Amino acid sequence: MSDFEVLHQKANAFYCEYERKSELQHQTHYCPGCGHGIAHKLIAKAIDELGIQDRTVLVSPVGCSVFAYYYFDVGNVQVAHGRAPAVATALKRALPHGIVISYQGDGDLAAIGSAEILHAANRGEPITVFFVNNAIYGMTGGQMAPTTPLGEKTTTSPFGRSIWNEGYPLHVSEVLASLEAPVFIERVALGNNKMIQTASRAIKKALDNQVKGLGFSLVEILSPCPTIWKMEPDKAQEWVREELTKVYPLANFRDRTKEAQPRPARPAAPTLDELPALLHTKGARRETPTAAPLPPAAIDLRIKVAGFGGQGVLMLGQVLAESGLDMGLNVSWLPSYGPEMRSGTSHCHVRISKDPIDSPLISRPDILLALNEPSLHKFLPAVAPDGWVLYNGTALPDDARRRDVRYIVAPFAAIADGIGDIRAANVVMLGALLEATGILDNAAVDGALQRLVKGQRWLELDRAALEAGRAAIKQQQEVTV
Repeated sequence: MSDFEVLHQKANAFYCEYERKSELQHQTHYCPGCGHGIAHKLIAKAIDELGIQDRTVLVSPVGCSVFAYYYFDVGNVQVAHGRAPAVATALKRALPHGIVISYQGDGDLAAIGSAEILHAANRGEPITVFFVNNAIYGMTGGQMAPTTPLGEKTTTSPFGRSIWNEGYPLHVSEVLASLEAPVFIERVALGNNKMIQTASRAIKKALDNQVKGLGFSLVEILSPCPTIWKMEPDKAQEWVREELTKVYPLANFRDRTKEAQPRPARPAAPTLDELPALLHTKGARRETPTAAPLPPAAIDLRIKVAGFGGQGVLMLGQVLAESGLDMGLNVSWLPSYGPEMRSGTSHCHVRISKDPIDSPLISRPDILLALNEPSLHKFLPAVAPDGWVLYNGTALPDDARRRDVRYIVAPFAAIADGIGDIRAANVVMLGALLEATGILDNAAVDGALQRLVKGQRWLELDRAALEAGRAAIKQQQEVTV
């Protein structure tokens, strides 16, 4: 038997078997003549040649590219439509020695994902993007894509794409090449074997740039889509070669690989011991609270603060969270704004717990601080039985009464107005909460106010507001429903 040399074989970066439903075992996910299969082969070949299979993560979003995880034997992450560059950025920053690939189609990258790709490129994120441009939405039935040429008819441009109605085709490579940060941008095509060989070299170079740590690389791949174009595979490849390249000329738009320097390593994340200084809480935290131990019911507080924008809703939540932090507890603060900061509705979620917090989102608060009547009506039904409800008003509305919760109703805004500024109503309410429940250490609350309140005048006003809230509770008992 004579010696022989293997010139072409299945790439190691592919799975040994491709998982398919039993009735479809004889075919891949892609239509006959589709360019995705060719692009897959070129990428897998480059991964093998660079020896990076064990540290490669491929990010694929919605569209025909979503099927990539069935084929590539690498780390695979699927993401929402258009979000691949954002997720690839997070992966690369978390795994700086990994090779992160964003694999996207034109309906994904150039439409809903246009902001993500633009800003990832502008930041020079050291990822590799393969942009498969077949000028149509393939998976969802042939709608016009941002890259569809002028005059072409699609299900959403039945009279042909017009500059007056749908605008011009988007030239992604040219747009990204106008930015300063990208290192390598090239447009290739899968129109014939010679073009495919050129594409292979560009794909390998884009990946090699990441291996060398040089920065952002993108290869735009003009690809046939015979099924949606309603062409035979050979005619579709010819159309790529003869027509699509007229709209999108093949070219290298950026190549700074020779002069580009490896990106500096990102600084190490701060340690837990360094966080207090970074958050400007150094010296305020105490290992043990000076007040009596928290009652069992206060070990895992779930608080919702709600009202109009401008009433200090978010500030009140921050004071609660910062106070818990000073007491050595785990805290979270999650704000939610209305359409306007001022006069629009807003609320925030606050959790304070001795145990790690699984989610900052609160669906069943055990304390509701309602600074206005709409917030009371909106969130009262969700309050847990035996919970507390503090309401800023002179009387509890008849349609907002529950017998299984404890109420404190007081004109907190009027009390704040009486001590100097109606805007301190949120802190008056906080004082009432502290007096009624004893849930937080007084010194911790004062320390939080000192950090969050700007100016001595406002600090003294808020201290007076706290005492006014405490006094209001001492003068009245819980409202009996």
